[in-house]
Amino acid sequence: MQQISIFDMDRTITKAGTYTPWLWHWSGARAKWRRLLTPISVMAGMAYVSKLISRGRLKEINHSLLMGGRTSRDVATAEAEKFADLIVPDQCFADALARIEVEKAEGRRVILATASYAFYARAIASRVGVEEVVGTRVQRMKDGGLRARIAGENCYGGAKLAMVERYLAEKGLAREDAHIRVFSDHVSDAPIMEWADEAFAVNGGAAMKALAKRNGWTRLNWT
Repeated sequence: MQQISIFDMDRTITKAGTYTPWLWHWSGARAKWRRLLTPISVMAGMAYVSKLISRGRLKEINHSLLMGGRTSRDVATAEAEKFADLIVPDQCFADALARIEVEKAEGRRVILATASYAFYARAIASRVGVEEVVGTRVQRMKDGGLRARIAGENCYGGAKLAMVERYLAEKGLAREDAHIRVFSDHVSDAPIMEWADEAFAVNGGAAMKALAKRNGWTRLNWT
């Protein structure tokens, strides 16, 4: 039986979300003038809160505002590596990094599953010893460059579970032949945690603690 451990990234491995810091890093390194567009980003956030746009569409708008509509693959890769150096290990939970090593030592296949963009999450994953990433993908230009549009689904909530299921199927892994653990801090990951054989609620707020108690999930306090 295949042993698989799936880790959320933002606030599970990292101490804070990475999407906004990524955009701020990018604009600071490549186009500081784009920070003048932040008020438009705030308006887009209000539209999301008002349920006028989806979370995925909000992500696309912010990407376009702070990174631009089209980005060179090589430049994006270079900045992702620099950003990852800022995040790992200083902005990660030491307990999370240790747990990843424990899971690997047990012979488990470790996968990072995140709503963050896969193109920069891979750089973070490599630094924490994880080779496989399921994340939000962006559309690509013919030369491999990035567009400010999501390819497929935003890897969040039920979509994350669906994307992980597809990923495992593509790798030839049948669900019934696997024992799966999931580690996450947020209630949005309830679908994939309920699907897992073992679920671990990492830190999290009151809602996550209540959900963990109701479902009998193991609670972990990582520092």
